Amino acid sequence: MAEPVVAPGRPRGGRRDEILATFTRHVAERGYDRANFGDVAAELGMSKGTIVHHFGTKDRMLAEVQERYMGRRLDEAHAFLARLPAPEQRIAAFVHAGVRYSTLEPATTVAFQREVVRLTDEPGMETARGQRDAYRDLVVAALREGEEAGVFVPGDARLRSLQMFGSLHWMWTWFDPQGRMPPEDVAAEFCRTLLRGLGVPDDLGAVAADPQGPVARCVAEVCAPRS
Repeated sequence: MAEPVVAPGRPRGGRRDEILATFTRHVAERGYDRANFGDVAAELGMSKGTIVHHFGTKDRMLAEVQERYMGRRLDEAHAFLARLPAPEQRIAAFVHAGVRYSTLEPATTVAFQREVVRLTDEPGMETARGQRDAYRDLVVAALREGEEAGVFVPGDARLRSLQMFGSLHWMWTWFDPQGRMPPEDVAAEFCRTLLRGLGVPDDLGAVAADPQGPVARCVAEVCAPRS
């Protein structure tokens, strides 16, 4: 399977951000094991020593990529949860957001998804691991709230969260933003499938899944690119 290719580009900000963005793109395109300081330095026209000065090790760079990424995702999740009171809308928001990240931050999202297994137990990933767990706990809480409210049929909330994340975290292997289905339609289809499985009435599920509806609009506002 062809690896995803993300167009190169130098972001605004200091040299440190420039290095991290280039490294992130290399991880997205090649995987962490094949990304290296030499290639990043050559692309940016600097010495490997400059990269070491800013980051120390490749492991530390990956940890920072993961921490920044999950920090943004947590902030956004708290923001849309505060605006969406209904359980089915909250769960749908996580799905709309998860798909949206593939186009909003393609390189960082692919880098995170390719290397998420490194959060399991590798040293130096404690902060990012805690952020990931906190995000998962928000989803689990929303699933349990829906069950307690009688909106979702009874089931194992943690297992359901894994099912949801599984569908989103493997998108990098097949999703083409320029393909036959735009990301908004992919998110809507995922929402419909998930909410029906949770036993949500079709009328409520249709509103939550609608790519032009209130949930999708809320997520778009919360997850808008920062200037």
